[in-house]
Amino acid sequence: MAATSASQTATLHKSSSFRNPSLSLSSKLPLPSLFRVNVTQRRRDTKRLVLVVSAGLDAKPTVLVAEKLGEAGLNLLKDFANVDCSYNLSPEELCTKISLCDALIVRSGTKVSREVFESSGGRLKVVGRAGVGIDNVDLAAATEHGCLVVNAPTANTVAAAEHGIALLAAMARNVAQADASVKAGKWQRNKYVGVSLVGKTLAVMGFGKVGSEVARRAKGLGMHVIAHDPYAPADRARAIGVDLVSFDEAISKADFISLHMPLTPSTNKILNEETFAKMKKGVRIVNVARGGVIDEDALVKALDSGIVAQAALDVFTVEPPAQDSKLVRHEKVTATPHLGASTMEAQEGVAIEIAEAVVGALRGELAATAVNAPMVPAEVLTELKPFVELAEKLGRLAVQLVAGGSGVKTVKVTYASARAPDDLDTRLLRAMITKGLIEPISSVFVNLVNADFTAKQRGLRISEERILLDGSPESPLDVIEVQIANVESKFASAISESGEIKVAGRVKDGIPHLTKVGSFEVDVSLEGSIILCRQVDQPGMIGNVGSILGEENVNVSFMSVGRIAPRKQAVMAIGVDEQPSKSCLKRIGEIPAIEEFVFLKL
Repeated sequence: MAATSASQTATLHKSSSFRNPSLSLSSKLPLPSLFRVNVTQRRRDTKRLVLVVSAGLDAKPTVLVAEKLGEAGLNLLKDFANVDCSYNLSPEELCTKISLCDALIVRSGTKVSREVFESSGGRLKVVGRAGVGIDNVDLAAATEHGCLVVNAPTANTVAAAEHGIALLAAMARNVAQADASVKAGKWQRNKYVGVSLVGKTLAVMGFGKVGSEVARRAKGLGMHVIAHDPYAPADRARAIGVDLVSFDEAISKADFISLHMPLTPSTNKILNEETFAKMKKGVRIVNVARGGVIDEDALVKALDSGIVAQAALDVFTVEPPAQDSKLVRHEKVTATPHLGASTMEAQEGVAIEIAEAVVGALRGELAATAVNAPMVPAEVLTELKPFVELAEKLGRLAVQLVAGGSGVKTVKVTYASARAPDDLDTRLLRAMITKGLIEPISSVFVNLVNADFTAKQRGLRISEERILLDGSPESPLDVIEVQIANVESKFASAISESGEIKVAGRVKDGIPHLTKVGSFEVDVSLEGSIILCRQVDQPGMIGNVGSILGEENVNVSFMSVGRIAPRKQAVMAIGVDEQPSKSCLKRIGEIPAIEEFVFLKL
């Protein structure tokens, strides 16, 4: 893939207002050149053209700030651009104003939909999200319209960590409940006897920026801290004096659990009836991450049964929660209204961080906090599309094979191709492998813009090697191989002879295929999900497993067996369209000839 040139980057930020000589006001009226004419066509009314005339008295771009932003950030913006602070806009009002704006800054309360980008007429160059999450921005529409999206992921780290510790201590000593009691005219010293933090075990679930800062502070309170994060570097944890452990070990040993994981499909309701049952009776839980990581109904039951002694919650699945919420009203729950980032210092920090990112983007720079990819030539994307998909799925497979607590540090990617190195730019492929490795266990959006930055920030070293093949260079690649070194695997057969987790794949008829697991050759389409089984190679194995899946109404899309030698060990790779139930997987594992198995979700 050709590198994005300076001229291409400039094109990304150049106004592309619709021009039609027969409709241009400037062709009929003697308007000065400093007047700008935008002609936009609304999506749902193909016959209606909206012409907006704006007077530009200077060459400054215009930034629309749609939600309250700290003064320091506004001052930075005003030094570079004309700033329009218009809060509480309706969707219609936002669509009307956006055609006059080069940049838009929002928090979480403004939805930046596809209609917003369409209404901009191509003028909108950058959307800045003052905060971390970007659920309210249509990333696909932004990319399609050549608009960069940036966020501010670091400024509120300390504030969130401090709030987590505040909730931890307040919960342990019943501060909120005792305060309410005293203000009600009561004096209930015996009722609000608390528990000490010193010597207790705190499990930090998610050892990123906020989680590690919570760990530092908890160590200062005399707590023993363990952590679970399938991606955290073990050396960084050791430097703080924290042990990385598996998920089950963390929740079963903890006296206190502090949640700092992103909300992803794999973490949605990760604390549920099943996981609560594995916890030490009387555990206390703090959540300043995302509401959806806890099954709130299951938490109420756990509080009622005494499995969970107390909970301190800053976030909820629906915000604000219902007034009659059993969870919020529970006497053992301390609740705050999403105050994690709500300090004066954090608000100013977020404002400065997002303002700097937006100004940089308006200057034509691609910020490290960008969360969508720049424009890529269509012909390059067309050729690389199946290999891009293969690269991401190999990354996802590889990271799911890592046993919890191992910590991913070193990844090696090998490309086998008949093309000369100058004819194959692997940045996009490396970015997609990084995306596959990181996104399943992180809230970070990885793309061509921020892949290397994100990997470096997380202590992940990705090296690349190319094998030059003989033959026709018509296809850009033959094989992509991903190796993760110095980790344990939940599926031992994925460990190669040299000791690394190894997966490899190629594209066949436009479809990505898994072709190697460890030292075993397989051939299974990377569609849906995959079950890997190591077994004794004997007759009837395919039928036995297929029958169990059939009885559970799980459709098999592909099945392949790779073996060392007849009647020896073999690895069976099964592509399935649906996720098998736990009972179904248990039945497969109970087949006598199956020595190990793993389910991998794509």
